[in-house]
Amino acid sequence: MRLSRDRYRLYLVTDRRFQTRELVEVVLEVAAGGATMVQLREKDLDTRELLELGAALLAHLRPLGVPLIVDDRVDVALALGADGVHLGRKDLPVGVARRIMGDKYVIGATASTPEEARASEAAGADYLGVGAIFPTATKRDHSPVIGFDGLAKVCRAVSIPCVAISGIARENAAHAIGAGAAGVAVVSAILAAPDVGRAARELRREIDRAIDEREDKRP
Repeated sequence: MRLSRDRYRLYLVTDRRFQTRELVEVVLEVAAGGATMVQLREKDLDTRELLELGAALLAHLRPLGVPLIVDDRVDVALALGADGVHLGRKDLPVGVARRIMGDKYVIGATASTPEEARASEAAGADYLGVGAIFPTATKRDHSPVIGFDGLAKVCRAVSIPCVAISGIARENAAHAIGAGAAGVAVVSAILAAPDVGRAARELRREIDRAIDEREDKRP
């Protein structure tokens, strides 16, 4: 399922380790602050716990029009009726997931090279999480660091939206947009902030400004 490129502007990836409050409460504050998509990524939860948390998030996000993507787990995404799934290199291949899920669901894939990006697009991916742009402590087994130059190469290689991942914050989000990304995916840039709603608003402003500037430069 293809979503508008605007839907990828501010993509929150969950991580309960950064908050002592209930995740649903935190995510709703971030959505109110301008998050346009949420990925449920809680690798320490068992399947039933993940389903329960996903159902609670979905019940609140769907009325807001904010898509919920499940990390790795095609089965959980289908069981929830979530909006889609994001697949890494060790997960189901994109083509297999597309055969299972059909066209109703969003499928994202991780890519760090133009070759990976083109292969995932050809297999049926709707968007790409591109990186790692910088090293990050939130995911120790992240992809090779490619920087903004690598991001730009991947963005030029495909027609589907690319989201910059790993090490993105308010201070450098505009660089990701300038490299061609449709948006940025963040964890600690928002969830580690004292005020998650304010952090989301400030980051969203930077993203929107950078996209507006990029559009103004187009012939």
